[in-house]
Amino acid sequence: MVKEEVEVDVEIKSPANKFHMFVGRLQHVPKATRYIQGYDLLEGDWGMVGSIILWKLISENMFWRRWRDTKDRIEAMDFEKKVIQWRVLEGPLKTEYNSLLKTMKVSPNHGGPGSTVKWNVKYERIDENVAHPERLLQFLVEVTKQVDGYLLSEE
Repeated sequence: MVKEEVEVDVEIKSPANKFHMFVGRLQHVPKATRYIQGYDLLEGDWGMVGSIILWKLISENMFWRRWRDTKDRIEAMDFEKKVIQWRVLEGPLKTEYNSLLKTMKVSPNHGGPGSTVKWNVKYERIDENVAHPERLLQFLVEVTKQVDGYLLSEE
């Protein structure tokens, strides 16, 4: 299969530096969102390229709640450009995708308050019957909004 990509922009009220620094300290993210219930640092150091994190996630709708674990490796961490990149190593997404790379870039809004968080997902589906990762984008948008709300409440 061919490599594909999808992306979404999320407008937030938090300053770009504050949002990126918070997310860059991955161990703090679970206290800002109900979708991430915990984590384990399996290899490396927090916020360092090559580190492997096991995320304990919640998937839910109005009828059910499921716990799901996903293992990611930090591929890039650039505080100057406000970019973080994670490669999915294990978890439910690996049953549908041969590879999946998530990139978050935070940019200040020029001429106004707030920032834009751009999520880009590059992926290779196992076969053409597998859907594009729209649910993952939706999850990333929700987590982004919850982290933004948390940061605003801390001011």
